[in-house]
Amino acid sequence: MLRSLALSVWLIGCVVTGASAADDRPNIVVLLCDDLGYGDLECYGHPHIQTPHLNRLAQGGIRFTDCYSAAPVCSPSRVGLLTGRSPNRAGVYDWIPPAKNQTADRRNLVHMRAGEVTIPALLRKAGYQTAMAGKWHCNSAFNDDRQPQPGDFGFDHWLATQNNALPSHKHPKNFVRNGNPVGATDDFSCQVVASEAIDWLAKTDDDKPFFLYVPFHEPHEPVASPEAIVAKYRDVANSEDQAQYFANVHNVDLAVGRIIDALDQSGRRDNTLVIFTSDNGPETLNRYASANRSYGTPGHLRGMKLHTTEAGFRVVGIMNWPAAIQAGQTVSVPVSSLDFLPTFCRLGHAETPAAATLDGTDFGPALTGHPIDRSKPLVWVYFNAINEHRVAMRDGKWKVIAKLDGGSFPKMQNVTRSDLDRIRSAKLTDIEVYDLEMDTSEQTDLAQSDPAMAAEWAAKLTTAYQELVNHSHVW
Repeated sequence: MLRSLALSVWLIGCVVTGASAADDRPNIVVLLCDDLGYGDLECYGHPHIQTPHLNRLAQGGIRFTDCYSAAPVCSPSRVGLLTGRSPNRAGVYDWIPPAKNQTADRRNLVHMRAGEVTIPALLRKAGYQTAMAGKWHCNSAFNDDRQPQPGDFGFDHWLATQNNALPSHKHPKNFVRNGNPVGATDDFSCQVVASEAIDWLAKTDDDKPFFLYVPFHEPHEPVASPEAIVAKYRDVANSEDQAQYFANVHNVDLAVGRIIDALDQSGRRDNTLVIFTSDNGPETLNRYASANRSYGTPGHLRGMKLHTTEAGFRVVGIMNWPAAIQAGQTVSVPVSSLDFLPTFCRLGHAETPAAATLDGTDFGPALTGHPIDRSKPLVWVYFNAINEHRVAMRDGKWKVIAKLDGGSFPKMQNVTRSDLDRIRSAKLTDIEVYDLEMDTSEQTDLAQSDPAMAAEWAAKLTTAYQELVNHSHVW
């Protein structure tokens, strides 16, 4: 009882001003899926997909019901996670295509700029060993001197692709290790990534803590899965493509299991914080030509990937830390990937970036089920949303969404100087308000019956919108 109370006090109130002994600080592992649906894991209610290793992680720690990504699409979500800032501030508004010829919207220029301060850079400065293995997708000129690469943001060791594993998850050929192309591989992407992480862990110094970032490619298209696993799902799937998807998530679970086993065998598992989450919600089936295996499910949430309704960015969130987190918790406190940087800096005794405007906060209180004292609400501005409401906010139990200029505002995948005046002068309209404690599926718009409430939330959301667009990078 006293130990539990002491841990709670430390997690909630600890203020760190300098470095301390390495064994006082936890190792940190972030496992990130790509396009995983809120309802795609067994422990989040999927009726068929088997995820025993993730189930055990959740049972041994916390399963968050209200975990959010920084954006409803991949590149900005990853930039937000790594920097603790809205990706709009970094000028990453949508997914980043490979750099080609100059385009009118300048998407060929988009990247996480060298001035952005990241989790691995801060932790490495504090004495952490750092590595990543998986999908980068934070620049357009990958493995090119024109733009910063993973090693420029604090990773001692990295294995990465610019975007997807190609030609598919099976035997991908586009990995680069520390600037050197790897060539053909002989396994599926999540297992290649897991092997890299395990090999790196085996070489780490036991006297120094580590930070490991593992952004899996799965279950983003093009989906490919091991035949032995696909065979397990053919009897319950509606098609071969759906069986492939189910097996894809199952294979990620196996990869996670291998990483956890390696941590157990190293003797460092007890003081390792492991987080498993996703970059955004599930892809829509057949939205584009090769999305024929996108059978992810949002569960009971409204929308899909690329939406500002809940399923766009409410994602699975599992946290496990045997030394400090009580097992068997289900926590409804809203947490965000934007919270990772300030939290990890405190845990790792690292200085937070003084000059950067952070949009996340320390999630420590949520580890014991306590509310997080946020100085600002969570805000998303996604100009290329599929639904017409391009602006969203989560503030306590409330979810607020708004259109821009009555829905006439054009879709944008990037923001250039020529767009700036229109973005700053846009009016937030058609406000919708939902009580997510009572209405997780966003079915009852409370603004319809309460004009005063609508006006109050419109003013608050407008203030947040203006602050963000006035401090966003434009190309």
